[in-house]
Amino acid sequence: MTKTYTNSGNKDTRSGFGAGLEVLGKQNPNVVALCADLTGSLKMNAFKDNHPERFIQVGIAEANMMGIAAGLTIGGKIPFTGTFANFSTGRVYDQIRQSIAYSGKNVKICASHAGLTLGEDGATHQILEDIGLMKMLPGMTVINTCDFNQTKAATLAIADHKGPVYLRFGRPKVANFTAEDQNFEIGKAVKLQEGNDVSIFATGHLVWEALEAAKILDEKGISAEVINIHTIKPLDEEAILESVKKTGCAVSAEEHNFLGGLGESISRTLALHHPTPQEFVATNDTFGESGTPAQLMEKYGLNANAIVEKAEKAISRK
Repeated sequence: MTKTYTNSGNKDTRSGFGAGLEVLGKQNPNVVALCADLTGSLKMNAFKDNHPERFIQVGIAEANMMGIAAGLTIGGKIPFTGTFANFSTGRVYDQIRQSIAYSGKNVKICASHAGLTLGEDGATHQILEDIGLMKMLPGMTVINTCDFNQTKAATLAIADHKGPVYLRFGRPKVANFTAEDQNFEIGKAVKLQEGNDVSIFATGHLVWEALEAAKILDEKGISAEVINIHTIKPLDEEAILESVKKTGCAVSAEEHNFLGGLGESISRTLALHHPTPQEFVATNDTFGESGTPAQLMEKYGLNANAIVEKAEKAISRK
């Protein structure tokens, strides 16, 4: 039987970031926040209003924001930068590589509106390559949270982590099902459900879809193990290998291009340590388009039904 998770109410993950940042503002005087003219969209208003002396409105100058953030770390500050994921990575990759990653600066790059679920803003804003870009940078920690509660917990956790972090979250309201008082451990996967027939490794918005897929599979007599890979780098290889050695096949699920994302990181682990049939739920080397989040997730095969289909295919390959 599948384990039941209760959705306490749909909430957007960007608000989880805002809530975490608000707590940090009270707890840690070294935390500073920088925003590229998207304070409302990143839910940074509470921090700005309560700690104006520690908030920097950079304007539409994302590259400059990364440079300022890198400089602030030299004085012992812990800067959190905020803008859309596309502008947090693709637009400023040179600045992140040269000014932050190369010297291991303690900057927290917080990126909202990631993936297809940005919706109607379309392909120019829907980055599906950002995980790949960031995980390839030496020393960069990459986190992709699944709901409001986990995003808030991750925001608090990365303040204590020494070194650059990329924290990815989203715009739409999604199921909020993880514990409110959870302890977020960077690099430690969370097993949400035990299973014997197939391992489903999901990240971000696809975690809830994986749990929904497990219900459908259970009705078909298939026992699915569901693991939340919230940290893509460093990857919890031990959890992945322990699961696939039991189930014998795997599905990776992510709101990202299958090239360079979570699935590829899992594939490398399996190829090196335990070759296993694997199927991918991800976008297929494509840009997005305008549409509602639900329409786009359906069209590009990023939902529970797609996970079920790939799980059955993975099982057939054992």
